[in-house]
Amino acid sequence: MRGVKNPPLPGEGDPDSLATWRARYMAWLAERNFSPETVESRGRDLYAFIVWCAERGLAEPREITRPILERYQRHLYHWRKADGQPLSFPTQGGRLARVGGFFRWLAKENHILSNPASELELPKLERRLPAATLTAEEADAVMAVPDLTDPIGLRDRAILEVFYSTAIRRTELTKIGLYDVDYARQVIMVRQGKGKKDRVVPLGERARAWLEAYRDQARPQLVAGRDPGLLFLSAAGTPMAPKKLSDRISGYIERSGVGKPGSCHLLRHTAATLMLEGGADIRFIQAMLGHESLETTQIYAKVAIGKLAEIHAATHPGAKLASARAVLDAILEAETED
Repeated sequence: MRGVKNPPLPGEGDPDSLATWRARYMAWLAERNFSPETVESRGRDLYAFIVWCAERGLAEPREITRPILERYQRHLYHWRKADGQPLSFPTQGGRLARVGGFFRWLAKENHILSNPASELELPKLERRLPAATLTAEEADAVMAVPDLTDPIGLRDRAILEVFYSTAIRRTELTKIGLYDVDYARQVIMVRQGKGKKDRVVPLGERARAWLEAYRDQARPQLVAGRDPGLLFLSAAGTPMAPKKLSDRISGYIERSGVGKPGSCHLLRHTAATLMLEGGADIRFIQAMLGHESLETTQIYAKVAIGKLAEIHAATHPGAKLASARAVLDAILEAETED
């Protein structure tokens, strides 16, 4: 669990234990410049796996076989969260893939003869559509919720506008530096985004205007002590926590009355979908979202229904009201004559 220090793993003092090799693996990842978030997530999933192994008397990597990993896979499938819900298949697959990566590394390091996860069949991934997207009118309703008489409200309006304009990720927004925004060129430099890649995203005129208002009027009131140099600050003058940011955004969406659940990612989905419906090339959307694979971006083409609806209305013979009206009028006329 994030933010909670887990108890020591069984076997941490044993140089050949799963726990000790986990620590070495995490150090190896850090030395290869994997992001702290990646190192943490892999370590967290391995921690859960090693605890499961310890409960079954398994302490060393050489004791782990493919049947044991298949048992762990069944454990993940049947496991239930506190609310009674199962783990999603993408979550199950991700945890298994990270365990597999650990054993692949162990085999590469010649600590084990072969990788027991090499033939493990992961759950088939679902290519699901985003749960919801907003219309342009609904997005404007969300933008209008923050109290602009309060510095925090002005900050939040600027945040909402940046999300809506740039479609950047939550963590990326919290890391924007004061000098990462080029107001003249209307662009934002996203530094060390997902995959530790930099990219430049366009900033619309409206978002730029709200950013300038926040920078000049609200941000100076939020700085307390030494300025951390980040664009968006908490009420205490510190960097914004991603989880608290999500809570604020979801609160604004709920208060807007649009009737759709969501938070920061809802605005990301909305920006991509509306741009595609407006005629943007999908490869430009890919660059803006920071997707490594075009396949990931193509999910938005499936929810950009506006253009498809226009083509359907213009070309499908059954979509015309006139043809249906003629038939209905004939039926009504016949009934009247009877």
